[in-house]
Amino acid sequence: MTNPTAAMLVIGDEILSGRTRDSNMHFLAGALTKHGIALKEVRVVSDDRDMIIDAVNALRASYDTVVTSGGIGPTHDDITAESIAAAFDVPITIRDDARAILAAHYAATGAELNDARLRMARIPDGATLIDNPISKAPGFTLENVHVMAGVPNIFQAMVASVLPTLTGGAPLLSQTLRIDRGEGEIAEQLSALADEFPDLSVGSYPFQRDGAYGVNIVIRGSDAAMIDHAMSKLAALFPEATK
Repeated sequence: MTNPTAAMLVIGDEILSGRTRDSNMHFLAGALTKHGIALKEVRVVSDDRDMIIDAVNALRASYDTVVTSGGIGPTHDDITAESIAAAFDVPITIRDDARAILAAHYAATGAELNDARLRMARIPDGATLIDNPISKAPGFTLENVHVMAGVPNIFQAMVASVLPTLTGGAPLLSQTLRIDRGEGEIAEQLSALADEFPDLSVGSYPFQRDGAYGVNIVIRGSDAAMIDHAMSKLAALFPEATK
């Protein structure tokens, strides 16, 4: 059985300019892997309405799950929510349940629920809210698209809220073998191993250390016994290798 697939859409000029380093992709990849969902693609787009619409529509048609991060805050350049609504061709309005969450939060903190903050209660028609236990401003889910904040701790909390609702597969496992040879020396054997185990992923990741070349070979899959078998064959080919 093939595991469900996912894609991530990272939204924000600050990512593309290099001003902000994205850590959400790394977190999401690990969380999905443990849940048995294969993250197959990650795109990064600027705060541009048409680019967001095009990316969302392409990804949601190609993968079981799409997760977006960024652009649902209170400022004028936070345009993700309205762009998602446009991608699905549905209206977006300030929704009562989202407004109530924000009103209670700001009343408790003594801050004003002004027009800027009220922007975070704009939810596309038909969407369900994603809980945000940290700053309370909700994300939302529309069909197979889950729209989340870009702030890492809030993003992680939203992923924790959504992950139990997603259909997963067998957890993806991996083993690594370090071989102190150049890729060109081992490519033929690796190709044969990959052909022998078509249900596994055999990845080659070269490095250079102290002037010497080496390769980390990572074998991934959902069948632990099959991974063990493939790893044993690989280790026999290169007795000097280390785990």
